[in-house]
Amino acid sequence: MLTLALEAATSIGSVAVLRDGELLASREVAMRSGAEEHLLPAIDESLREAGATVHDLARVVCGAGPGSFTSLRVSASLAKGIAFAQGIPLYAVPSLALIAGETSLADGVYLVVLDALRGDVFAAAYSRADEAVEELAPVRLVARDSLAREAARLQATVIGPEERPRTNPRAANVVRLGAWLAQPPVPLAAWEPDYGRLAEAQVKWEQAHGRPLPVS
Repeated sequence: MLTLALEAATSIGSVAVLRDGELLASREVAMRSGAEEHLLPAIDESLREAGATVHDLARVVCGAGPGSFTSLRVSASLAKGIAFAQGIPLYAVPSLALIAGETSLADGVYLVVLDALRGDVFAAAYSRADEAVEELAPVRLVARDSLAREAARLQATVIGPEERPRTNPRAANVVRLGAWLAQPPVPLAAWEPDYGRLAEAQVKWEQAHGRPLPVS
């Protein structure tokens, strides 16, 4: 089974092409680098390196957030477009789980965090055992100043893109997320990534106008 995996919850996006559990090709690109879009060329380059085209794909897997609104919109749109055009299923996996799936991590319990701005982080707890990731607590907003207390409660190590050592979500880590891939694919027409909270521009607009932003 040939899988295309995409992830773009942060300023660094990634692409991976895998056959079953074997990584054939991968790329990492900047998601906020001028007007040029980098993720689509990275998909083309990765498929070419793997000796494949989109017509060979059996499924698409997309990091579902939470994270950067714009970057997630780009990756989700590409994932949905490819899945729709090829008539193949689309699977969604939590972007924080992709952090917990980093190859360098040892077995243990991890509190995975991603900056949510305004003094908060998105946080979820996962266990690593025998190269597999299992969710212990779902994604939620946590005040950054309470992270140490939360980690102590869970007896977990805090990891994430802003922590030390820096641990980013990577598309290739989907090989360790079998629990999510065993679930049904998402509905293409209705699925959207989990942005975690409203975009900063929308929050400011609603504060200035005293009402919800109209939906067009």
